[in-house]
Amino acid sequence: MTNTEKKISGDVVAGVDVGSLAAKSVIIADGEIVGHGLIPSGFNSEETGKSVLQHALNSAGVPRAALKYIVATGYGRISADYANKTVTEISCHARGANFLYPSVRTIIDIGGQDCKAIRLDSSGNVVDFAMNDKCAAGTGRFLEVMSNVFKVKLEDLGDLALSADSIVPMSSTCTVFVESETISLIARGEKPANIQAGIHHAIANRISGLFSRVGIESDVFFSGGVAKNKGMRKAITEVLKVNIVEPTFDPQLTGALGAAAIAWKNAVREGLCQAA
Repeated sequence: MTNTEKKISGDVVAGVDVGSLAAKSVIIADGEIVGHGLIPSGFNSEETGKSVLQHALNSAGVPRAALKYIVATGYGRISADYANKTVTEISCHARGANFLYPSVRTIIDIGGQDCKAIRLDSSGNVVDFAMNDKCAAGTGRFLEVMSNVFKVKLEDLGDLALSADSIVPMSSTCTVFVESETISLIARGEKPANIQAGIHHAIANRISGLFSRVGIESDVFFSGGVAKNKGMRKAITEVLKVNIVEPTFDPQLTGALGAAAIAWKNAVREGLCQAA
């Protein structure tokens, strides 16, 4: 049987993760990833979820009617009338990390509006977690504000931080205060790269505080869109003194992947799909 035939055999499920900044979807067929999609989140969570799902289906070459099960997660899951089940993003990121790296027991997840420290067991179940969702500090939104201050693209912040020859300490992790402090540092003549290194280390220190509550075990999986930031990966490695596994799949899709993995498990349990 060819790969294309497997995709349209009927044993197909999907995970949809509608976050505050981006919507993601992953398609699994016969227990394997066969397609995915990523688009900016819109004002209508339900329509955004349906749209990114269709993007993922198109990438997999799978018709919508072939889907046996859909799990939705993220902020937009409350509007996911198209899904069979909704699951918290913490559980989905844990299951997604486990799907890719079964040996990992610790996850750092930095999303658009929050950051999380997650501990999991060998089956990808959440053992403990700590979460910062009350303040934008240490989130994707925080870095977005900083990119505007420096007038550089968000995806270029990490490279800027990596080019630093020293780290300028930041006295605050509050988004409003750091923005003001950053402007003052620029006016004082500090190198932008060194300021960015300080900002990245400030975020890493905030994440370290979350892990002081749940514990940490290396190797660590870094999940979410901010995981693409190499400067952030370096800062976390230095502050937490742990090894972060190299991603083999887009880390921004981890929640959607976990949702798809849960969808597959549920579909098999309910007799809708045969175990791979």
